[in-house]
Amino acid sequence: MNYIKITIKIKDKPPFFMGSQIRGAFGVALKKIVCLNPPNKHGVCILKENCLYCAFFEIKNTISTYRLDFKLGAREYDFNMYLFNRATKELPYALSALLEMLKNIGLGKEKKTYEDFSMLINDENCLNGEEISLPKNSQQIFSIKERFENIILEFVTPLRIKKDNRFLRDAKNLELKDLINSIYQRQMKLLNRDFKKFPYEIKGEIIERNLKYLELTRSSNRQKTTMQFGGLVGKMKIKGLNKESFEVLKLGELIGVGKSCVFGLGKIEVKGLE
Repeated sequence: MNYIKITIKIKDKPPFFMGSQIRGAFGVALKKIVCLNPPNKHGVCILKENCLYCAFFEIKNTISTYRLDFKLGAREYDFNMYLFNRATKELPYALSALLEMLKNIGLGKEKKTYEDFSMLINDENCLNGEEISLPKNSQQIFSIKERFENIILEFVTPLRIKKDNRFLRDAKNLELKDLINSIYQRQMKLLNRDFKKFPYEIKGEIIERNLKYLELTRSSNRQKTTMQFGGLVGKMKIKGLNKESFEVLKLGELIGVGKSCVFGLGKIEVKGLE
């Protein structure tokens, strides 16, 4: 799995859930940057198949090749945007759109713009005054440095995951296989591979659950609608993980788990349990 991490830091207080705000403003900025050909009289863009904006915002029922990453209730804006695999080639456009978003489009209902902020690529500063400086080798390869059999798994932002065609609200119904399969299928789609079952035995026991259902609300200015973005947050302890199951959970730290990861949902952290 190849990826690039873009980090934005602003000394200003964001909303409790910043994902909808950032994605909306980023979409406006990206469309301004990349859309050179307006739709025809039928409202159809003839360049849709090769348009980055369409790939990120218009194509339905698919896994997006980017996602937002942040914590709820942050004191300051500090968020990441991850680009995966083929989307890593679009780094200059993503950076230009983020710059346009912060300097000209603005964030929130007030459309607040910023001049003082940090922009990093893989934790290295990429702004030199008004200019973006691209590193020679920005693409990273996912790797695991250490493995644990016993872990604490934290759901940092709401986990929206379906079971029996319904979103899970009750933590006791969440099983390890639900998480493993969700992450694995997300990986397959990001790699543009066909659906297949997880090819290894899933081993591990959830020994403690400290989860709750947290409801979030998302407002869409474009569609003039309000959506509920609730999911499970909190921590669980898992023991006896085999190598393959642990590695998938670690991959989930990078690519997210469940639905709406593009908005920043499904952020997990895996820590060794002593």
